[in-house]
Amino acid sequence: MNVSDERFLPLLKRIDECISYVEGNPQYAESSVYLVKFRQLQSRALGMIRSHVLSVLKNASSQVQLVIRDSGGSKNVVSEGVETSVIYVRFEAAALELKPVLVEIEGRSARKEYSQILAESHRLYCEQRLCLVRGIVQQRISEFSKKEALPSLTRSGCAYLMQVCHLEHQLFDHFFPASSGDVASLAPLIDPLCTYLYDTLRPKLIHEANLDSLCEIVDILKIEVLGEQLSKRSDSLAGLQPMLHRILADVRERLTFRARTHIRDEIANYFPFDEDLDYPAKLEQAAAKVSGTSADENPDVYNTWYPPLEKTISYLSKLYRCLEPAVFTGLAQEAVEFCSGSIQKASKLIAKRSSPMDGQLFLVKHLLILREKIAPFDMEFSVTHKELDFSHLLEHLRRILRGQASLFDWSRSTSLARTLSPRVLESQIDARKELEKTVKATCEEFIMSVTKQVVDPMLSFVTKVTAVKVALSSGNQGQKIESVLAKPLKNQAFATPDKVAELVQKVAVAIQQELPMVTAKMKLYLQIPTTRTILFKPIKTNIVEAHLQLQSLIKSEYSSEDMQSINMVSVQDLQAQLDSLL
Repeated sequence: MNVSDERFLPLLKRIDECISYVEGNPQYAESSVYLVKFRQLQSRALGMIRSHVLSVLKNASSQVQLVIRDSGGSKNVVSEGVETSVIYVRFEAAALELKPVLVEIEGRSARKEYSQILAESHRLYCEQRLCLVRGIVQQRISEFSKKEALPSLTRSGCAYLMQVCHLEHQLFDHFFPASSGDVASLAPLIDPLCTYLYDTLRPKLIHEANLDSLCEIVDILKIEVLGEQLSKRSDSLAGLQPMLHRILADVRERLTFRARTHIRDEIANYFPFDEDLDYPAKLEQAAAKVSGTSADENPDVYNTWYPPLEKTISYLSKLYRCLEPAVFTGLAQEAVEFCSGSIQKASKLIAKRSSPMDGQLFLVKHLLILREKIAPFDMEFSVTHKELDFSHLLEHLRRILRGQASLFDWSRSTSLARTLSPRVLESQIDARKELEKTVKATCEEFIMSVTKQVVDPMLSFVTKVTAVKVALSSGNQGQKIESVLAKPLKNQAFATPDKVAELVQKVAVAIQQELPMVTAKMKLYLQIPTTRTILFKPIKTNIVEAHLQLQSLIKSEYSSEDMQSINMVSVQDLQAQLDSLL
């Protein structure tokens, strides 16, 4: 009898029933002897099934290879039309021949012996299929590799492999319909095919230095392949997932390494050229080219940014969608910290080259842009650094040498293991908060600088009078100070009405001439009106406050005639004058 005999499967079923019956009635005479005989028969039948499956599969493979040779190809070189019509369509005939037997095996797979023969059938099937398609897959991937760039190779290779995997899954379903949902069943066939693509991509990934290409590959794998294609055909393409995730992990690892290199070379260690520090000329040239256009509408505005700032924003925008959050957070923290430091170094060079105000406004401009551009990233810019601290070990050794402690004291508090164990110190660095502090300090420095430039004579005069009065009231300065203020303030040499009128006039000239120059520079550096208004408001408040303090002093110490000669502007007029500057 052979497996094709119509009596074979009923007889196999009868043997299974006999085994079950004898196993359920071990008390019968010679039950163990009959059980051994029945198992021998079952084993012989299952061996015949294995041979039959292998014979049919080999015969189908031989027929396919014969057709390929007749079509003018070879085992490794075949046209795409022949590939589809022969390798898949013709192999389905073998499935029809084996289907009655395989359905019976799958139906009894709950029993150990049938589960083993089913697994063996899966292995034999995968071996025969791999012999047929291995060379063709290698050929196709090799063709892609020779004529396509790495991103295109990734897209084409994955698309082709998904097509092969889908067709192989459909064919496997013809042979083993109940097993097709198990990814492990096809693994001996799919895994080697995936390895060909992985082995082709990895050497190229290792040498890829372009961030844009690496980011594009991540998008292809993450969005197009894993996100779109695998979600549509998740069952048939499940076997590709380990390889795709492995490639994606390799790309991200390479991308992280290259990003750190770029951050170090082009941000942290950036050495500026003369044109990078050519402020305010660079802004004046840009303003001359584009008149009446907002910063958001002007694409050339990015050319006025200091290069490390432009690089930082560009890198973070690319990496944000490509890297995992934990990795991106570390890179972002480094990039923002290095960018802020690089901008501060450049501002000092600009202050020496152009003017201190240009350096301050350059710093304010770029720090505000950096803060604005990192705001949309929905994650923390903080990392926790851990380091080992052995400082306590030195102190303990000193105590041992002084005889205050023993090296061999194994008590819980001073045991050798505890003594030699390092302490773990943790420190958290938040680049976003540090940037906020730097922005605030820079703006305050600019505000005080402008305030001093405009109303310094008033502030110096009020401070001098206040200091002298405080010293006199404390009684620690002796007769000299008492003699200074023995006469009215307006009779003092430094506070005569003429002197006061002179400093008031000097401040008025500064408001009329120097302050407009300051606001003009602010408009040049800070294109957004609201930013200028926010920054100018405390300057305006300081100027008005200085005038109010001097007015209060004049009212208390000077006569009406003196006040007229001093001729201070009213607070209302002063505020209107300051408002008109912006």
